[in-house]
Amino acid sequence: MSSNSFASDISLHGFFQGNYSSGTTTNPDGGDFKWAEERFQLKLDASKDPFRLFIKTDSFYDHIDEKAELELREGYIDYTASKWDIRIGRQIITWGLGDLIFINDVFPKDYEAFFSGRPMEYLKKGVDGAKIGVYPGFVSFELVAIPFFEPNNFPDSKRFRMYDPLSMITNRVEEEPTAKLENTEVAVRAYRDIAGFDASLYFYRGFFRQPWTTPDNPMNPTKLTLFYPKLSVYGISIQGRAFEGVLSLEGGYYDSRQDRGGTDYTVPNSQTKFLIGYQRQLWEDFTIGLQYYNEYMHDYSEYERNLPAGFPRERNLHQLTSLRLTQFLVHQTFRLSFFSFYSPSDGDYLLNPEIKYNFSDNIWAAAGGNIFGGGEEWSQFGQLDKNDIVYLQARYEF
Repeated sequence: MSSNSFASDISLHGFFQGNYSSGTTTNPDGGDFKWAEERFQLKLDASKDPFRLFIKTDSFYDHIDEKAELELREGYIDYTASKWDIRIGRQIITWGLGDLIFINDVFPKDYEAFFSGRPMEYLKKGVDGAKIGVYPGFVSFELVAIPFFEPNNFPDSKRFRMYDPLSMITNRVEEEPTAKLENTEVAVRAYRDIAGFDASLYFYRGFFRQPWTTPDNPMNPTKLTLFYPKLSVYGISIQGRAFEGVLSLEGGYYDSRQDRGGTDYTVPNSQTKFLIGYQRQLWEDFTIGLQYYNEYMHDYSEYERNLPAGFPRERNLHQLTSLRLTQFLVHQTFRLSFFSFYSPSDGDYLLNPEIKYNFSDNIWAAAGGNIFGGGEEWSQFGQLDKNDIVYLQARYEF
C-alpha cells in the first residue's frame, strides 16, 4: 500500500472549547461559578479493513478546582466481519428513544455536566467493555459486557445546593461493585423493522447507577454506607412514522433484585416505567417534540410501612412531561431552542432556553440557562431551586 492510500484511512480532528456557567446565587463553597474551564479535544480515527482504531481524549483546566486533567473519553478497537462485529475498549453506548429520559439506556450519565450547562455530548459517560453485533438477517443483536462498574455522576455538593436529610453525618463510605466475574454487567438488544417501525427488545443485568444509603443505626446513625443495589431491566421500544410525525413508545420493568418484596427502605423498590413521545416539523426548520413519562412503584404499601419517620416519601406514580422547541434561522446557522421538564405529580420543573450561532463551519458559540423550581425541597428539580445558572459555550473545531 502506498503512503498516500494509507494516509487516507487516518483522520485527526478535535476542538478548542471554553465553557463557563455562573449561578444566580452563591454556591455552597462561596463561589459564583458552577463551571469554568478551557478544554482541548483530539480525535484519532484510523482504519485498515477489517480493523478500526478510535481514540478521543480531552485535556482541560478547571478554574474552580484549580487543576488540569487528561481524560480518555473513548478508546476502542473495532473488528468487522460479514455477519458480525466486535468493539473492545472504552466506548459510549446509547440505547432507547427518550429525549433526556432514560429507560432502557442503562449506561452511565454525567448529570453534573447537564445541570452545569456543558454541551450535551458530555451527558454520556464511557464504559470499559466489549460490544458484539450479530446480524443473521431476520433480526439483529447487540451484546454488551462491562466488567468494570461505572456509576452516574451527580452534582458536586460544593457547587450545587442539594437536599440531603443526613447532611450532618460526614462519616461516609462508598462501596462500588468489585471487578469480578459475577459482577460483570450484561446487556442485550434485539432489533428489527416491523411494518415500517423500528422495534427493539432489551435486557440488562447489573446494578443501579445511583448510590443508595444504609445507616449503621437507623435511630441514631453515625456512619453512612453508599452502595449500588443489584438490578435487572426488561424493556421494549417501538418508533416510526405516525400522525404526520414520529411516534415513540418505550417501556421497561426494573427488577430490584435485592428487595423484591419492597420491605427494605434502603433499597429501591421494583418499578415499571413507560414513555410516549411525538416529534413533528410544523413548518420549515421548526420542530416540536413532546414526551409523557411515568414510573410506577411496586409494593408501595410495604414501602410506606417500612419507611422511617422523617424521611421524604416517594410517590406511587411519578409523572414527567417534556417539551422541546427548535427553530433554525439564517440558512440554519442560527438556532433558537427551548427544552422543559414539568412533573404533574411533583409540581417541579426545569427550563432550558438556548441560542446557538455558527459563525463558520469551524466556529460556534451558544448561550443559555437552566432554571429549576417548584415541588418539594427533596423533589427531582425542586431540590435544585437555588441552582439556576446562565452559561456560555464557545468552540473552534478543526
